[in-house]
Amino acid sequence: MRRSGHHLHRANPKQGAGGLKGLMGRLSIAVIVLLICTVSLYISSTSKAGFGSVSRSEIKAEELWSPADSGGWRPSSAPRSDWPPPPKESNGYLKVRCNGGLNQQRSAICNAVLAARIMNATLVLPELDANSFWHEKSGFHGIYDVENFIRTLRYDVRIVESIPDVRKNGKTKKIKPFQLRPPRDAPISWYTSVALEKMREHGAIYLTPFSHRLAEEIDNPEYQRLRCRVNYHALRFKPHILRISQSIVDKLRNQGHFMSIHLRFEMDMLAFAGCFDIFTPEEQKILKKYREENFAKKRLVYSERRAIGKCPLTPEEVGLILRSMGFDNSTRIYLAAGELFGGERFMKPFRALFPRLENHSSVESSEELVENVRGLTGSAVDYMVCLLSDIFMPTYDGPSNFANNLLGHRLYYGFRTTIRPDRKALAPIFIDRENGRTAGFEEAIRRAMLGTHFGGPHERISPESFYTNSWPECFCQMSPKNPADKCPPDNVLAILNSRLVESERDNDLDVSTHSNSTTSVGR
Repeated sequence: MRRSGHHLHRANPKQGAGGLKGLMGRLSIAVIVLLICTVSLYISSTSKAGFGSVSRSEIKAEELWSPADSGGWRPSSAPRSDWPPPPKESNGYLKVRCNGGLNQQRSAICNAVLAARIMNATLVLPELDANSFWHEKSGFHGIYDVENFIRTLRYDVRIVESIPDVRKNGKTKKIKPFQLRPPRDAPISWYTSVALEKMREHGAIYLTPFSHRLAEEIDNPEYQRLRCRVNYHALRFKPHILRISQSIVDKLRNQGHFMSIHLRFEMDMLAFAGCFDIFTPEEQKILKKYREENFAKKRLVYSERRAIGKCPLTPEEVGLILRSMGFDNSTRIYLAAGELFGGERFMKPFRALFPRLENHSSVESSEELVENVRGLTGSAVDYMVCLLSDIFMPTYDGPSNFANNLLGHRLYYGFRTTIRPDRKALAPIFIDRENGRTAGFEEAIRRAMLGTHFGGPHERISPESFYTNSWPECFCQMSPKNPADKCPPDNVLAILNSRLVESERDNDLDVSTHSNSTTSVGR
């Protein structure tokens, strides 16, 4: 089994098998997501009482297979105020190197597009780090649909695949980008001052590394909506990735509902969390060595970390949570995970509770899958299967880019159910169980889980990331109490397109007028 593209880097560094499934056979997944953004997703709150932001008194597992209550909201990332097309003349070229795994790179691409818009820059197709954990060399072209990326963002930024040569005095000259290291979570002001000044001076800048290099919380809803357009519309995986993912989903759904779980019980996460004591002395030695080599030195006491929910859930704990919530052993579960640390002895109790466990290899054994299960491509397949599953459960969503991005994507993709264990609330319950105090265990688990959102719209409170929860900026209502939440007109794309055509026509006229003027002077 391979990793799912969510490696931690160094410190210093239901739908039913009918309608939608049939539609997906004819259209790409990305088109369906786009349709979701133009069709109202009203779900009656009376038929789904107890979900979303509504208070709950009990958990009914059978209801969780349906999306959460939308509260009258629907996803919408189209502009709602004046949004002029990108000028024909930009201030220069912006090139970035997106480091990290698939989902860290994905967030960086969103930030790169926004930075280009802020600086009125021409964006060079983002460079994906070939020296990350994966040693991946497929690049942007190997993972994403480049044509869709450029076309979808044509109303927002100008994008080129490479910096073109310039001709001056009859000679061809290459533009050498000036290299800059942006501050972590840099404010917009850094881009409009330091970065822009260097861009104007050199004609192009190269920002590296570019992970978490633009502040997430920006007091400009239109900028945040641009991030959503990039993340949920422009970044469409290549056709072969969508084809493999859809094949896996179809086979899983042929037998009814299925749940996906991001089982983050892996060496890098365990070392990062400092949770060693449940392992053998030899395994502890491996974890401690990994931590010393990859993370900043820090005093970590297992009992203290465990008591406040800082340790990843074990596979058995995940199974106990699901059983306490009412899921039985017929539940089909897709596991998106890398190599579980500690091996089969940790999986055995989980499998005893839920024997119908699958991964991409057990569901789909085609030659195409075998050739594409490694690196960023394999992570992309896991991402799409988790996105399309009826229920998604991350077991450690703190610093996990894979889980966080999926939570945000599923929210945008129609409030699809998520189960987010509150590890801090659950920790004392599991500790009591280990100490022989088992009375009322399942009831205590249910009470702890009642405090979660299950995928419904809810307020974003720090440290929750914008990429985990883009509500309310990237959602709207047809009949809102707040005018700012009103959905844009149905013909918003036509409006944007007419403005783009008009802008390009004006630019052509300017060029023509300048040319004629020059000719007249020559006479």
